[in-house]
Amino acid sequence: MSFQHRFVGQTDGITPTVPARWRALDGVTSVFWEAQGGRGAQGYYLSDQPRILVFFNDVSSIRLTNDDGGLARGGRPLPRVLYVPAGLPMWTRFTAAHSFSHLDIHLHSERLLKLLAPALGRSAALAMLDRPAESPASPTVEALAGLLAQETRSPDRHALHAEALVAGLVTGLLDLEEAETGRVEARLTQAQMRKLEGAFRMAGGRSLTVAEMAEAIGLSESWFSHLFKNATGTTPLQWQLRQRVDLAQSLLCSSGLNVAEIADRLGFTDQAHLTRVFRQMTGETPVAWRRARHGEGPT
Repeated sequence: MSFQHRFVGQTDGITPTVPARWRALDGVTSVFWEAQGGRGAQGYYLSDQPRILVFFNDVSSIRLTNDDGGLARGGRPLPRVLYVPAGLPMWTRFTAAHSFSHLDIHLHSERLLKLLAPALGRSAALAMLDRPAESPASPTVEALAGLLAQETRSPDRHALHAEALVAGLVTGLLDLEEAETGRVEARLTQAQMRKLEGAFRMAGGRSLTVAEMAEAIGLSESWFSHLFKNATGTTPLQWQLRQRVDLAQSLLCSSGLNVAEIADRLGFTDQAHLTRVFRQMTGETPVAWRRARHGEGPT
């Protein structure tokens, strides 16, 4: 399969240290980069086809976002392994001077469907292609990527060998087990939900904006809201209210704070606001809920 794609790569302060090496395969272009960037260096990347990126060394000094303007809010650490769906933009910024090497694997969507659809079905495979994925570099991924990098720099085997390595990286990175359950809608992954829960805890239970929630996992607001609803069945606001009521219940059980103090700690407007939301979620007021479980306590 011939492979043509439209790729935008704009960098400022990032320079290759050796010429890029690339290899054209069946529906795949593999590119091996060695480069360096100074503190404050930035990049913008957008492709009309999916990509997999594997970094071979520490990249903790590089920040990443998929939301225009997200770097102004700090972005998030760049993971060592990423699957980037077609049309999902990336912005990066260096917080310190850094040298790095990585594989940039451009994948034709039809080539991926040809690989995944026989096992998952076409609709599930299409949904998988729309879902970003990130992970640390596991030993298996590092081994496969290292072999593919070698075949990209200095090919010495048939192209089928390199294509099999690409297939191994795809199936090792994408969450195929979830697709097999029949949940085929594009949705947030479990890892992304854990990041979101962590961001919520870091905020001390106070409400986050949709922009802040999207930035925490590196998505645009519109795409985040779509994936979030598919993953949870609720809106971001409804999900946060449930999380905040859960925290209120924990504080009612474990602290001597009265309801007004708990409302203030969790960012509710006042005690009446917390009481109204709490009753909607649990069927009881905070005072009644605490009394039913612990007897008399501060109100």
